[in-house]
Amino acid sequence: MQSPRFKVLILFTAVLLNGANLAFADIASAQLAMEDSQNPLMLISTSQGEIYLELFPQEAPNNVANFIALAEGEIEFVNPDTGDINKARYYNGMRFHRVIPGFVIQAGSPAYNPFGAQTDLLADEINADFLGLDQISALNPDGSFAEILNIESKSDFHRDILTPLYDRENILDSTSLLSKQYQVLDELRQLSVKSVYENQGYRYTSNLSSRRINRGIVAMANTGPNSNGPEFFISLTDADWLTGKYTVIGRVVDGQEVVDNIGQTEIDPEHFSRLSTLIYSVRKAN
Repeated sequence: MQSPRFKVLILFTAVLLNGANLAFADIASAQLAMEDSQNPLMLISTSQGEIYLELFPQEAPNNVANFIALAEGEIEFVNPDTGDINKARYYNGMRFHRVIPGFVIQAGSPAYNPFGAQTDLLADEINADFLGLDQISALNPDGSFAEILNIESKSDFHRDILTPLYDRENILDSTSLLSKQYQVLDELRQLSVKSVYENQGYRYTSNLSSRRINRGIVAMANTGPNSNGPEFFISLTDADWLTGKYTVIGRVVDGQEVVDNIGQTEIDPEHFSRLSTLIYSVRKAN
């Protein structure tokens, strides 16, 4: 018969082996990696390990405050059926419902939260000039588009460039286009990346600093300009084509390997999967 001590050793060994692929982060290394020790430090505890985020309240004050308030259970949600008011830690028990390997992991969608949607959506907090988007021409000298615009097809060109430009110039049909064709051509030549995005409805601030969306950056997901709620994503790669369209609220300072592990398994948001990573809790760590 095996002794209790031997059984404990077997169990301990099994835990070590089963956890060999788990990544670990700790608050000490997270604090050392912070740009500013006075910034909020958030801990996301998941079924695959811990992720520490440094938030940037000086760069996106309203969106950072909203993220913290959701995590700390400070925002009220009204049940549409009963009228009951609920206050709970919004992210606890949710999952990374959208994962695109090599691109992003995403969580926080109201569609997957029993408390429903946040009532008030927040405006973007992005300084396009600080990012240099006003200095990047939409058209390259050879007639191709700036790489940051991610124009890969004729339909992309029509959707992202021409249609917003036509709307701004009140071009409704081929006749009005013909009468303004030289004006349109001239505007195309003068477009900056910033003005392309402004034609799409984005509005920028001039009193905040901003940063590009690179690997490890945390930003608010949206459905277009000024539609920030609780949903966020963490970038798995440098994704400059997202810069200027998504409000950055922070970055991973420890636990990037956990993020990468989560990002290895594709998760389709349209189909629930038990393979999606569970979020145990999101809370302040400092």
